[in-house]
Amino acid sequence: MNPFDLNEQQLVRRQKAEDLRKLGIDPFGQRYKRTHTTKEIINSYDKFNHDQLEKKNVEVSIAGRIMLRRVQGKAGFIQIQDRDGFIQAYIRLDHVSKKEFEVFKNSDLGDIVGIKGILFRTKTNELTVKASKFTHLSKALTPLPDKFHGLQDREEARRRRYVDLIVNEDAKRIAITRPKIIRAFQHFFDSKGFIEVETPVLQPILGGASARPFVTHHNALDMEFYLRIATELPLKRLIVGGLEAVYEIGRLFRNEGMDSTHNPEFTTVEAYLAYADMNDIMKLVEDCFKYVSKEVLNSTKVQYGEHLIDFGKKFQRLHMVDAINNECKVNFFNHYTLDEAKAIAKEHNIKVEKHFTYGHIIEAFFEKYCEEKIIQPTFVYGHPLEISPLAKKNAKDPRFTDRFELFICKKEYGNAFSELNDPIDQRERFEEQIRQKNLGNDEANEMDIDFVEALEYGMPPTGGVGIGIDRCVMLFTNTPSIRDVLLFPHLKNR
Repeated sequence: MNPFDLNEQQLVRRQKAEDLRKLGIDPFGQRYKRTHTTKEIINSYDKFNHDQLEKKNVEVSIAGRIMLRRVQGKAGFIQIQDRDGFIQAYIRLDHVSKKEFEVFKNSDLGDIVGIKGILFRTKTNELTVKASKFTHLSKALTPLPDKFHGLQDREEARRRRYVDLIVNEDAKRIAITRPKIIRAFQHFFDSKGFIEVETPVLQPILGGASARPFVTHHNALDMEFYLRIATELPLKRLIVGGLEAVYEIGRLFRNEGMDSTHNPEFTTVEAYLAYADMNDIMKLVEDCFKYVSKEVLNSTKVQYGEHLIDFGKKFQRLHMVDAINNECKVNFFNHYTLDEAKAIAKEHNIKVEKHFTYGHIIEAFFEKYCEEKIIQPTFVYGHPLEISPLAKKNAKDPRFTDRFELFICKKEYGNAFSELNDPIDQRERFEEQIRQKNLGNDEANEMDIDFVEALEYGMPPTGGVGIGIDRCVMLFTNTPSIRDVLLFPHLKNR
């Protein structure tokens, strides 16, 4: 940092760091042995009153950041924050050395310190550490934002997540809850006999979803690779291999737009179960969300914004065509020609792209008129064949597939199907995807010959699902933006 760019407080703090060096104290400290965290102290000793604590004579060593500070004469109080919470410390000149008290007096908010002392209760009955030793551990050269206002600019909070975590309790709550949610998903699938696996992030063929990829080059192989947009095809190869029930929690990458529910790098869980179909996966997903909710929140009811979501009730099931008919009085079960469907789309202000088929028009109707109406957990099923290149055709109406998406609070949380296991049909679907790509659909899949060959060895009837972890974290922490459930979201340059 250019010294001419420093503000007055930063210059003062740099001088204080030099003053510490003159006292023989490293401004950026050494190892410090803690005996307790704030949580351990409160859990163990908050139940004792003043006299009981005095009798116990409990000595503790704590470490953390100074968040509040008041000094008057020969004594002062500071509030220390560690990962788990806050505790007060009392520093008095006749209880610590003269040098230590001098260091304490010159400390700043944000400095990291160690306190060794005896637990007691103040006149206001606050559990406090009476310091017998004050140890400077690390100098904060830049002041923290105002404690009560924090980082008001959300973009700046996301950019400087390290500061956001210090001053914003909610940011820390979300950061700590996220891994609990991921563990809950793991525990659920483990309990159902699924095997957790890892598949490659770098993939030579684009497949498993409809999305624009990130492309990179492998120098040693002199090949183009994609950062994976889905884990689907490798996982289904493992079903062919006889693992029967597999899942993976991992990062996916899609080179697409960003908004409150989309980040180019995100986390999903994908699971595949042999000898199952779409209906079995519906039951699995319903049980999964109920389990995760109870595990993380100890309740099947989740408050998200103004809506109370109830995972304890049976999820609604709604055919995509019925949903459109309910909202628009257009019945796509009728055998419209493509030209008729395009005309109906135009009447309903839907833009028809060059590559659109009958199925794409149905999807566009649903996205425009139906998604916003779904609040409680709902399985929307019966997606058209053209937008579902990896799902089995419906036996009664082959224009549609045995596929569903889980919608909650107007957003999609999961995508599942009875997996296509006919290699001849799969090859034809890939060929149709290539045709769409040539017409300008840059989200279309590529031909994966190896996957078709895998299917030729025989894949059992299989059900599979992918669930967006980040959106689940948003839901279970009541957080409206995906950028606030990712510790380091992607942001535009300043």
